[in-house]
Amino acid sequence: MSLPIHPIMEQSFAVIDREIGEHNFTPSEYAIVRRVIHSTADFEFTQLIQFSSGAIASGINAIQQRTPIITDVGMVKQGVAGMVAKTFGNPLIAAVEQAPVALPGKTRTETGLMECFEQFPNAIFVIGNAPTALLALCTQLPTAPIQPSLVIGAPVGFISVLESKDALAQAPVPQIRVEGRKGGSSVAAAILNALIVLAEEDNNS
Repeated sequence: MSLPIHPIMEQSFAVIDREIGEHNFTPSEYAIVRRVIHSTADFEFTQLIQFSSGAIASGINAIQQRTPIITDVGMVKQGVAGMVAKTFGNPLIAAVEQAPVALPGKTRTETGLMECFEQFPNAIFVIGNAPTALLALCTQLPTAPIQPSLVIGAPVGFISVLESKDALAQAPVPQIRVEGRKGGSSVAAAILNALIVLAEEDNNS
């Protein structure tokens, strides 16, 4: 049984399907892109979202295995909590909540994310807000013996955002990345929620 879709979301998806025009996404990629457009009303995301080879399959498998999901901030966690609870019930942790105090020269989110990476190196990492946390994660990846199942890199803003996404692009890890300055908590949550729907559909097929 697939997850029910709210009628307004169904109507919105129909509008997106009409307006998106020609594209080369696979059905799974399109399901993710469409959900991001639904959450932003911004068709530019068709040009910005990048999928590494095997990223979607790795994400689906990790969700089905109830692999922990680490978000950078509470807003991303809240954006996916409902879908996680209704489906596979993965452990869901916001990195910033794990670090009441930041390490010297670091942000709380960066500090918390590194603690989470030490504890759950194979987790799904979902970054929608904190480029410093994404940069810190990317520095660890080349030498980490255990790699994340998936990194969703979608921080938004002006400072360190492009650098963090460039670092992720170079990292040897399954990833779904939003190029440029755009992104944010709602975009990161939309990507993961779309993956959860795909994982549920795959489970029921």
